[in-house]
Amino acid sequence: MVAARPLRTVKVVGVVAAVLGAVVLGAMIGPAGPVWWRVPLALLDHLPLVSIDSGVSDREWQVIWQIRMPRVLLAGLVGGMLAIAGASYQGVFRNPLVDPYLLGAAAGAGLGATIVFTVGRSATASWPVDPAPVVAFLFAVGTVAVTYVVGSAFGGLRSSATLVLAGVAMVSLTTAIQTFLLQRNSEVIREVYSWILGSLSTARWSEVWLTLPYVVIAAGVLLLHRRQLDLLRVGDEEAATLGVPVGRVRVVVVITATLGTAAVVAVSGLIGFVGLVVPHMVRLTAGSSYRILLPLSLAFGAAFLILADIPGRVLTDPAETPIGVVTAFLGAPFFILLLRTRAVPR
Repeated sequence: MVAARPLRTVKVVGVVAAVLGAVVLGAMIGPAGPVWWRVPLALLDHLPLVSIDSGVSDREWQVIWQIRMPRVLLAGLVGGMLAIAGASYQGVFRNPLVDPYLLGAAAGAGLGATIVFTVGRSATASWPVDPAPVVAFLFAVGTVAVTYVVGSAFGGLRSSATLVLAGVAMVSLTTAIQTFLLQRNSEVIREVYSWILGSLSTARWSEVWLTLPYVVIAAGVLLLHRRQLDLLRVGDEEAATLGVPVGRVRVVVVITATLGTAAVVAVSGLIGFVGLVVPHMVRLTAGSSYRILLPLSLAFGAAFLILADIPGRVLTDPAETPIGVVTAFLGAPFFILLLRTRAVPR
């Protein structure tokens, strides 16, 4: 026991160091600003009680702090939330191949953004904030709510398969409506698909502070249900005999993961594969216990998306490659390999 405690501390320090390393690396790279190796010095120079001659001018520091850092931190929030939500969905549905978009959050958000871009710009022109994230969030939550109501009406609280089928139906419906709107308003197709593919290029501190409470609360609630998710792995009936309120746990986890997913999707667009790839990468290295899987998915999901955002900045300079394209290039081969092996731990 005494020897295990220092080892656990070393592991925690390693995880924190990996996330901080990704943050620093993400802040070092960009089309404008100081030379990359000066960025860590500039960050150290702005810490309390630390004084280093970084050689970074005030204008260059503004590039680091006002442009790069909000983007890096928002990527961390989005990646961490999608990863822990994906792991939680996989636990509550006992299916290792589901992701946070299973019940229609992504499709609903895409439909909400499409409505704003096609028919709602004039109606929302007087809004004090950008209407697209707000409407996307509302539609994402609303779509999952309808999915859950429909699934529950046909036994969804007792059978996760019913909820999955309801989710498939809602995704098909919202996608059909979105396609219909785009056909009638073809002039905004480029704008809509740019949003759908995901982007962090316009990230600002206001979006970081707006998203942070949702991620903190949602991640905290999901982490509190780690033990129940572990027990659900043996089956609903067995978990119920062990004292787990299966229906309540499923409702809380689904609602919490959905709210967190909707919040991050509303500010970043639809970024795929993070909620699928990261939990499986953690399983392969740290095991399948949700007491370990959820916190590590949160940490490594943040690091993964921060690092995945870097190629998008440099591949097509001065333009940007949507981050959803980068994660698809990374995630699709992993998903194919996952299907090929058919030996995925639950």
